[in-house]
Amino acid sequence: MFAKRLFQKSASQSGSKILSDLDLQIAAHYGVPYTASVLAFDPIQRLLAIGTLDGRIKIIGGDNIEGLLISPKKLPFKNLEFLHNQGFLVGVSNENDIQVWDLECRCLRECLQWESNITAFSTIQGTCLMYVGDDSGLISVLKYNPEEGKVLSLPYQITSDALNEAAGISFSSQQAIVGILPQPYTFGTRVLVAYENGVIILWDVSECRVVTVRGYTELQLKDKGTVGTPAEVGDEQQDSVPEHGAHEREICSLCWASDTGSILAVGYINGDILLWNISAKSSTKEQQAGLSTNDVVKLQLASGDRRLPVIILHWSNNCKSNNDKGGQLFIYGGDEMGSDEVLTVLSLEWSSGIENLRCISRVDLNLDGSFADMILIPKPGALGRASTAALFILTNPGQLNVYDGDLLANLKSEDGKPSQQFEKFPTVVPTIDPLLTVAKLCWLAIGSSNAFIEASARGTGATSSLSTGTKWPLTGGVPNELAFPKENGIARLYIAGYQDGSVRIWDATSPVLSLMFVFEAKVSNIELEGQNSSVSALEFCSKSMTLAVGNEFGLVRVYKLQDGIDQSNFHFVSETKHEVHKVQQGNGVHCFAAFFILNSPIRALHIVNSGDRFAVGYENGQVSMLDISSMSVIFRTGCLSGTNSPVISITTHLTPQSSVILHSPKQSSPESAKVHSEEVVYVLTKDACVVMVDSITGSMINLRPMHPRKESAAISMYVLDGSDAPLEAVSEKNMANISTDNPVQNESKQSNNPSGIKTHESEHHFSSDASYILLCCENALRLYPLKSVVQGDTNFIRKVNLEKNCCWATLFKRRDEKACGLILLYQTGVIEIRSLPDLEVLGESSLMSTLRWSFKANMEKTISSYDFGQIALVNGCEVAFLSLLACENDFRIPDSLPCLHDKVVAAAADAAIGLYSHQKKKQDTTHGILGLIKGLKSAKAEKANVADNSVRPISTQQLEEIFARTPFSDPTIPSASNLEATELSIDDIEIDDALPATSTSSVINKNKARDEDMEREKLFQGGSTDAKPRVRSTQEILTQYRFNGDAAAAAAHAKDKLVQRQEKLERLNKRTEELQSGAENFAELANELVKTMENKKWWKL
Repeated sequence: MFAKRLFQKSASQSGSKILSDLDLQIAAHYGVPYTASVLAFDPIQRLLAIGTLDGRIKIIGGDNIEGLLISPKKLPFKNLEFLHNQGFLVGVSNENDIQVWDLECRCLRECLQWESNITAFSTIQGTCLMYVGDDSGLISVLKYNPEEGKVLSLPYQITSDALNEAAGISFSSQQAIVGILPQPYTFGTRVLVAYENGVIILWDVSECRVVTVRGYTELQLKDKGTVGTPAEVGDEQQDSVPEHGAHEREICSLCWASDTGSILAVGYINGDILLWNISAKSSTKEQQAGLSTNDVVKLQLASGDRRLPVIILHWSNNCKSNNDKGGQLFIYGGDEMGSDEVLTVLSLEWSSGIENLRCISRVDLNLDGSFADMILIPKPGALGRASTAALFILTNPGQLNVYDGDLLANLKSEDGKPSQQFEKFPTVVPTIDPLLTVAKLCWLAIGSSNAFIEASARGTGATSSLSTGTKWPLTGGVPNELAFPKENGIARLYIAGYQDGSVRIWDATSPVLSLMFVFEAKVSNIELEGQNSSVSALEFCSKSMTLAVGNEFGLVRVYKLQDGIDQSNFHFVSETKHEVHKVQQGNGVHCFAAFFILNSPIRALHIVNSGDRFAVGYENGQVSMLDISSMSVIFRTGCLSGTNSPVISITTHLTPQSSVILHSPKQSSPESAKVHSEEVVYVLTKDACVVMVDSITGSMINLRPMHPRKESAAISMYVLDGSDAPLEAVSEKNMANISTDNPVQNESKQSNNPSGIKTHESEHHFSSDASYILLCCENALRLYPLKSVVQGDTNFIRKVNLEKNCCWATLFKRRDEKACGLILLYQTGVIEIRSLPDLEVLGESSLMSTLRWSFKANMEKTISSYDFGQIALVNGCEVAFLSLLACENDFRIPDSLPCLHDKVVAAAADAAIGLYSHQKKKQDTTHGILGLIKGLKSAKAEKANVADNSVRPISTQQLEEIFARTPFSDPTIPSASNLEATELSIDDIEIDDALPATSTSSVINKNKARDEDMEREKLFQGGSTDAKPRVRSTQEILTQYRFNGDAAAAAAHAKDKLVQRQEKLERLNKRTEELQSGAENFAELANELVKTMENKKWWKL
């Protein structure tokens, strides 16, 4: 997490000032973690979440917005879901920790330890409510309270025994819940529960009743045979094949196969796939009797007996059809064991009923690695039937591939191969394709960034579309542009070189990187030998805005990131010739010169302070100095170390001539002194040999190369002024106080410091007037006085033996001071901070605790930093930027971090959905009235079916009130039997009729007592009251008493009633059409509003 201190600090007093500023933070993180395992998506905020096996969660939005959340425990996530449009992400770990992450604050708000093993988890869309199913068959409801930041366990819980009793079934043993799916368009009131043994129950939480029960072995199945290629589909078997036995009926996966939730696709452990018709009503007794039914169809991807379990099922609707009876089923598993790992896509259609299901086509998508997860991304702004914008497939290790949703609908198989190939998920900083070989993080001096570099920058930003032109589906997040105003210019660059010879440059001023330049290896129309070789070294000078790129062939390309450069001429310089070529490169930044001196890989580049010259170190141990202004080679040395050891580091330092005037041993007169340039080049080879070279003549300054007595593999070298040491460590004494003790004797005096690291010291008082050389090797740190190096003396003034092998080192400092500390990275992944010049340990952390990274071979080649404690690291597909010092928070963490929850989009979506739901309620009310009218003319069974499949809209508050009580406890909840017994007459329906005036009914009521005897006498026709009355029809009663026996009047009255009913039905139909038209208009308006608000950020309002 971003503000968390990760260093274990020591109590060193000499480094207390540095220690107080140590605050390691993750400023930015890009790329998919290599341990990625599960995907989640918020369709309103348009954010993708990726859970990992090591407790990290990666969030990806649009416009290069990415974030990294790190769980306190390094555990895999088995469930990961957004609370849609709420700004929260919920994850369930393998230890059943339910974690709620706040996306706006990028922090963990709540972690609830669940007592039992969670086997199923689901959220209710648009709410903060969650369903939890465990291995004991218990269904629980949780609610996250954003105000309190707590997860509350609500009273609504259903045990497996209670649910089975309501369904009229029984289990022989305790069954775990393997799936919980809220039914679409039921406003959270209906949920489908799947048990491990294959039993499926659709439960209505508002009415506490079972709607539908489905099983696996109890039914006769309409077998569609083996689903193969389209040619084989026409020969599918149409016979009904019974299932025998209950073996291998465990459910592995399930999903809705229709927008309305009427069809359910279920995958089983034996490789079968069943499509269940959930909307059709069938009693439990019919299922247990094993009667044939048309409510289920079986699919098989292979005909063999040994098939893989169906692990993943996902459904994409057919956007071309409006009847919700077709689409594509995505399947992982179900094929024969030992077959190639593929993702199967079946195009299905059942326009004439599920029993007549047809498989139109089958396509197998090849995977780029072992399968981890997949997710279908719906198109934005769809409140109703949502078509698929893209398919994301996650494979190991950390590979995310993309299929265009528009092409998926027309996906066909050609010679067993899909007609469409996947695209690589676009990354902000490519590290694998192409392979990143070297990188450099650069700080731009104030005023060096001009309008030219900003105008010439490519500025591609995030990928705006797929290769086919489809809009990129991830657009979430809000960049914080106010933290880094554009008028302040570019302050930081990140430069990367690749194996194909190309170079990319990003604006790294803010935590949201922006691509500026892409330099290809090829230079205009000129063919250069070795131009496509891998980039091996980079160097950038912010004063002259010069970029030098060296490769494995020995070629150096030079770029100027400023105006005033002649782009029409290209210079090629070798040791013997200088060629000028006329080229047409257009506007922008281009390579204007290339140098080729030696056919040896370049290992080090360093631009001297003037910016017009740069030194080149080669694999064979030689060094050359090149002049950009004159396009010439100033000098080339021989092998400096004498052992052909590669040059790994070059630096320059302004050294007073008095420090480098040497006298020959035979001639000690001042006239014989050799006077050199004040700018000295320090060269370090891999075998820890240090050589001082004159920057003009190339002659060696020190009497002999300085080399440690013990063999060591060098890492880096730094020249320190005496003023670089902390003030309390600086003495007034001069270099005359340097101890002349034998270093061999010093090495024998070992002492253990509190950190357990062995140190060897000779007494020395540091002077602010002296200079020192810090030599960092894999097994030791050595500090030498500059005069000892000039004399070729191996006497060091301080040495620290390292118990672990070090692989990378760099200095850091505050902006107002010189070097104040040393950062070491060990091959174990430990990061250590040491003070200067005493090299004491101030604190340590690790890549594992900070980023959950394990150290990999050659990782040090892609690590880069600049002076103020900013470090860039690369690990596989991941790129991370770390900030070390709290006082040098150049990235302005956390204020500058982009917001992962867009409140403007959330408010617009809530308003649109609320109005849409309100209009939906009115429309559903009208449909309900029409359904009852039709029910009066149909059988009672049809009326019951309508009641079972119609769900009234319900608000989130009403849903929470239902969950606030235990099930089966409220007697006011209407039962299904009461709903079935309700009979309504058409005469009871009032539709905008005028209120009737005072009629004869009031007079009859007033005279009721007076006429009671007369009516009684007429009823019994003068007979005794004790006699049993004769049963008469309704028409006889109306004719006898209402019309005084006049049959013609009764017929006329009936005719009038029929006419009135017809008028009312016509008014109902007209009102229904008006409501439907209004709902459609509103849906279109809501979609447009959501799309507009997605592209209109808050700062543009």
